[in-house]
Amino acid sequence: MKPTPLSYGTIEASPDDRGHLFPNFMLFGRVLRGVGLDVNTGRMMDLMHALNFVELHLKADVKNTARCLLVHTPEDGPLFDEAFEMFWRKPVGDWREIDLPSLQVTRKRKKPVLAAPPLTEPPQADGQHQDDSAAEQPPVLLVTQTYSVREILRQKDFSDMSADELEEVKRIMTNFVWNMTKRRTRRFAPGDGLATDFRRTLRRNLKYGGEVMQWAHKTPKFKSRPLIIIADISGSMERYTRLLLHFIYSIGFALDQKVESFVFGTRLTRITRELEQHNVDLALRDVGKAVMDWNGGTRIGDSIRMFNQSWGRRVLGHGAVVLLISDGWDRGDPEVLAKEMQRLDLNCSRLIWLNPLLGQVDYEPLTRGMVAALPHVDDFLPVHKLASMQDLANVLHKL
Repeated sequence: MKPTPLSYGTIEASPDDRGHLFPNFMLFGRVLRGVGLDVNTGRMMDLMHALNFVELHLKADVKNTARCLLVHTPEDGPLFDEAFEMFWRKPVGDWREIDLPSLQVTRKRKKPVLAAPPLTEPPQADGQHQDDSAAEQPPVLLVTQTYSVREILRQKDFSDMSADELEEVKRIMTNFVWNMTKRRTRRFAPGDGLATDFRRTLRRNLKYGGEVMQWAHKTPKFKSRPLIIIADISGSMERYTRLLLHFIYSIGFALDQKVESFVFGTRLTRITRELEQHNVDLALRDVGKAVMDWNGGTRIGDSIRMFNQSWGRRVLGHGAVVLLISDGWDRGDPEVLAKEMQRLDLNCSRLIWLNPLLGQVDYEPLTRGMVAALPHVDDFLPVHKLASMQDLANVLHKL
């Protein structure tokens, strides 16, 4: 049975992923009060409301949001940072005492904070009998490790994930923030720039008999760069293919410019139209029907040549950025690959090769396909885990 969505404060979550988010942040507020910060329920509710506008899988963004709302004096900043890292740490197998030794000497409250593994049983009801000895012990906070699962998924290779983990990664991927810098065009628009708009100046001053009384100015126009994605779906990429298709789908809907998408094994297939649907499952179903060479051989050079001949003039230009996703295993002629990669590099603004094998410690690009292609690649990046996709987002933002 599908779980019913639950509401915790102002956060909508399902019991599977964010069910403990609200109580965890309430416990975090108790931690901060326990070490001396001035944190009340109203400020914690403001934080819960602010988290609706933050990507929860980005720990740094959540930390900075909480810091802005809960830290009010300069001396509280270092204490908040240490308490945050203590509370949202990786899971531990037994009870562990954290006493913040470097900071508690300057605070009024010096009791150590005890943190425990995730809550497995509900707390006892109010008024239930408790031992006197337990009442004298320092308060114990039961902490559910909200960030531990997300941090593990961010650093885990896609090929090592279970089916449930892959579904969670797909959900996280749909919330990625993709943004590309805009290129300056040759056109201008009315504005407050330094350049003088002589045509508008003349028209504006006709009422003065041609005497220049008012000057008009203009500013350069900026336009988003086209993005072209060419992904390998051959047999050697089988364990990454489905997830990479979700990646292509999510980046296409997140960006405000046109994204052209292609896949190849032994031949090139354009899947841009199939991925324009708003339902990802229907889109991927149509992609499966359109592509005829799933999990087969790889001819990268022939596929790139087909792209250059049939699609290059249509989609390249205007500062286009090309993402080529492949592990480099190729059965074709390396000379053809080198020639076509050189042609592709000359016709685009930036050529980025994403290789899922690059994340392996002992990997070296020694296959004949990679040897032939690398001299014409601007950026050679891994794409084997969520963290590497976040790095790619940073690269695209700085282009």
